[in-house]
Amino acid sequence: MAARKEIDGSAGIPQFYGKELRHKREEAGLTLKQLVEGCFYGITYLSEIERGERSMPPDLARHVDRELKTDGFFERRCDDAREARLKGHAPYFERVLDAEKRATTIQEWSPTVVPGLLQTAPYAHAVIAAERALELPEEIDEKITGRLARAKLFEQDHKKPEYWVILNESTLRTPIMPSAQMADQLDHILALIKRGRILTQILPWNAGAHALMQGNAMLLAFDDAPPLVYMEGQHHGHTIDDPALVKQYRRSYDLLRAAAMPLEASLALIESAAEGYRNGKQPDRSERRDLA
Repeated sequence: MAARKEIDGSAGIPQFYGKELRHKREEAGLTLKQLVEGCFYGITYLSEIERGERSMPPDLARHVDRELKTDGFFERRCDDAREARLKGHAPYFERVLDAEKRATTIQEWSPTVVPGLLQTAPYAHAVIAAERALELPEEIDEKITGRLARAKLFEQDHKKPEYWVILNESTLRTPIMPSAQMADQLDHILALIKRGRILTQILPWNAGAHALMQGNAMLLAFDDAPPLVYMEGQHHGHTIDDPALVKQYRRSYDLLRAAAMPLEASLALIESAAEGYRNGKQPDRSERRDLA
């Protein structure tokens, strides 16, 4: 039997909420299975809520309040927990935040920037501050903190999720920060590759026409749920769960993967780009303006 995982209720509102749920359930002498009887949710779903990894839907909160006789406590706290989980993220990203933690595989195509799961703090700041120039520094910092927190997926001991990312070569060559920071960003990606936490391919700049030319895509697969596709624009995002459409996106991703460089060649290209930034062979933004 797996060891019981203690919940740190001080880590945030979702963890506090989950720890209180476990306490009330055990105080009532109920197992997870007994508590979910009569509702549409499973044992795993409730367990993830107790660990602070998933938000509780209002209908499940009402069911829990009835079973535990907690006088509406959990239903009233739903919004608090949801807002805490979304801190630093747009509301349309909520479903992905939950899904990333449960996914067995994540496949991502990011044609213009290093994706959020792989960003260093300076890179995230550069991307966010460029769009949020009128926001207060603390508002920008909140978004950066929320983005970096997602990367805790790669700090876990197990190998899930398997993360496969395809980057456009131009992403490596576009210096959105000083050269030293760009080198650090690429070194961060290299470290994850060499630890066996991610698989990375590069689409060459001269690859020509290819699948998924018109936007980015994140494909998520699960052991206990249907797969999802998430696509994002500058100020919006939407999740696709229609099986036929998901199948089409998976095929497009496979075609894109076939057009990209092999894993070893991609690794060498990232290493070369990082070394170029360290040695001043990649002009930074100020140098490019001087050349104009």
